[in-house]
Amino acid sequence: MSTDTRAAVTVNRRSSTPRPPQVGVQSTAGDKAVGITSHVVMAIWSLVVILPMLWTLLGSFKTTKEIFASPFGLPENWNFDNYISAWVENNFGGMFLNTVIVVGVALVSVMILGAMCAYVLARFSVPGSRIIYYLMLAGLTFPVFLAIVPLFMILQNMQLLGSLFGLIITYVAFALPFTVFFLFSFFKSLSYEIQEAAYMDGASEWRTFFTVMLPMAKPGMAAVAIMNFLGLWNQFLLPVALNPEKDNWVLSQGMAAYASSAGYALDFGQMFAAVMITIIPVLIVYVLFQRQLQGSVAQGTSK
Repeated sequence: MSTDTRAAVTVNRRSSTPRPPQVGVQSTAGDKAVGITSHVVMAIWSLVVILPMLWTLLGSFKTTKEIFASPFGLPENWNFDNYISAWVENNFGGMFLNTVIVVGVALVSVMILGAMCAYVLARFSVPGSRIIYYLMLAGLTFPVFLAIVPLFMILQNMQLLGSLFGLIITYVAFALPFTVFFLFSFFKSLSYEIQEAAYMDGASEWRTFFTVMLPMAKPGMAAVAIMNFLGLWNQFLLPVALNPEKDNWVLSQGMAAYASSAGYALDFGQMFAAVMITIIPVLIVYVLFQRQLQGSVAQGTSK
């Protein structure tokens, strides 16, 4: 067979071979459609979140008359009179201080206790560790309002009812199951070789945990700290139920009491200023720790 004939046969075979479908082109088009759709949805959701916050911020610099006359207009005078009135006259300064103390102490306590508990359950074969872990998971499914009456009686018998310390230990108890559940997978995925190397260097269990293993779980710690902070800062039911004297302890409780007691004589400018005082710390915390939160999400998805 000549060379030309062989070439012709080869060309015919190649032409007769069915070509595979262009999966890459179709998947690329599908990815673009999904990307465009997700960006549109996120843009709409961003407007839904940002516009009310911007409207509240502008309203905090207005008087009640200005708010009703021009709800979406700019304030005539940019002053902080509403913030000063809300902070001093309505005692939002004292409630802010109480909220910082309660949330700060509860957050530090629950992070330390939760990290230690999750580390032991994830890294050591302790008798009954699986049962303890499942009990922690069961605590996530227990509604808060079902525990109000027994919790009230327990704190009353401990003479902690109506105190900030009683509220702190209650916050710790309710935030602990979620913290353990979240950090369990992070400690479980850490390298055992590094832990054994620390033991070989003479490090004790406590030193290995605080100086070696805990810094390695920093992304998970940052993420669960932000989530716990948001939940504890916005807590409303527990302060109301555990405060028989009806004093306004924290900001969320004070906001509800202020809005319900004033009725139609409510100063909306002061109320908007009080709302901004309540949400600004949350925004600051998120802006400061958003890199750690994004890193923890990326690390969790990669695993």
